[in-house]
Amino acid sequence: MKTVSLSGSPRENVGKKDASKVRSEGRVPCVVYGGESQIHFSVDQIAFSKFVFTPDVFRFELEIDGKKVDAILKDLQFDPVTDQVIHADFLQIIEGKSVKMELPVRITGNAIGVRNGGRLATNFRRIKVSGMPADFPEAITLDITKLRIGHSLRIKDIELPGVSILHNPQSVVVAVKNARGAVDEGEEEDEEGEEGGAEEAAPAAESAE
Repeated sequence: MKTVSLSGSPRENVGKKDASKVRSEGRVPCVVYGGESQIHFSVDQIAFSKFVFTPDVFRFELEIDGKKVDAILKDLQFDPVTDQVIHADFLQIIEGKSVKMELPVRITGNAIGVRNGGRLATNFRRIKVSGMPADFPEAITLDITKLRIGHSLRIKDIELPGVSILHNPQSVVVAVKNARGAVDEGEEEDEEGEEGGAEEAAPAAESAE
């Protein structure tokens, strides 16, 4: 998991009035908990946004009033009108203590079933896990190259050493579903006809949508 640095300014007062003042200055009210005591601070709205509006997850090295705190982002509140972040909760990372968080799912490869006209269905964009932050990958990468029509990858198929996945092992993460005009050809047939068959498979995939 990537580590990024973020500077924060301590907040002397806590409350709705102070939070509104902080936001009017272009900053986001934040709190980090999980350590000896809660730390209330604020960060620059623009600097923080680049870590929010992305599918990636980060380990934050917060620098607040000269003190450095390692943390992960746990919760965000958004303005319902502007979609700007109006509050952020961080959880302090304690050495030797496990944490829970969601990791993004990244799909790689071109599934055999999709090339044959099937439709790719992704049920999970993020997967909830538990473990030591040092063991967390940047993302859970799934290779779908060998998936044929009617085949899927489930939670139980994911291997993350030292990390527990907090979902039903039978839950389908990604699958190739049948679609109108799809032809379930075998892998060897698909490879033999790859040069001449790729153009034929493409219209079937488009018509399926």
